[in-house]
Parts: sequence; C-alpha cells; structure tokens
Amino acid sequence: MAKRVATLMGVVFILAGIIGFISNDLLGFHLSFFHNAAVHIVSGVVSLYFGMAGTLKGARLFCLIFGAVYTLIGVAGFVLGSNQSPSANIPGPADARLWQVIPGQLELGTSDHILHIVLGLVFLIGALMTRDGTSRRTVD
Repeated sequence: MAKRVATLMGVVFILAGIIGFISNDLLGFHLSFFHNAAVHIVSGVVSLYFGMAGTLKGARLFCLIFGAVYTLIGVAGFVLGSNQSPSANIPGPADARLWQVIPGQLELGTSDHILHIVLGLVFLIGALMTRDGTSRRTVD
C-alpha cells in the first residue's frame, strides 16, 4: 500500500507544481514559484522514487515520516497563522490563518492547512496499512 500511495501522491505533487506555475491562486491555495518548485516538484520526485524504485520498507518509512511532517505542518499552520493578506504576488483577500513561513516565498493559508492535514493522513494511512514483509511466528 505504501508504494502505491507514494507513487500516486508523487504524481499529484508534480501535477500540483505544474498547475501552480499556471495559476498561483488556484482554489485559495497560495502557490508561489518557490512553493511549486522547491516543495511540490521536489516532494513529487522524492515520493515517486520511493513509490517506484524504493523498497517496500523504505516506502513505508517515507510515508510514515512524510505523513507525520505534513500533518504537523497543517496543524502548525492553524496555530501559527493569523489574519493577514498574502504577500507572494498572489491576489486575493486576507486569509484568517495565513502563515508566512518565508514571507513572499512560502505562505500557507487555511486551504493549505486543511490540504496538508488530509495529505498527511493519506501518507500515514498508506504507511500503517503496509505490512513490512516479515512474518512473525509465535513459539508454543
């Protein structure tokens, strides 16, 4: 399951990065050049590697770590975000929970936080539903 999740999510991340270059305010997400290139494209390539070329154990560990990190980023966004307008050349109104991680380069709003939590949970579920391939026997 982890290899499938990593492969599928790798494709999703790369597509999100490409779409983000075309529309930087798609569905309320704050997509700067840096966010698309350094986060989406790189994350997609790494995820694809673990999904397609990595071992099952490696894919499981990747999904576990990546899922935990993305979930924490989503939660941190709600905690650290505040009511402000984006400054990364992204049009639109103020966001109630905007977190300017790197002002002008990496800014995460409410939509981003929700999506990060969902993505994190998808990766975590993929990891937790994957058996590591070893059999465990009990000795009577």
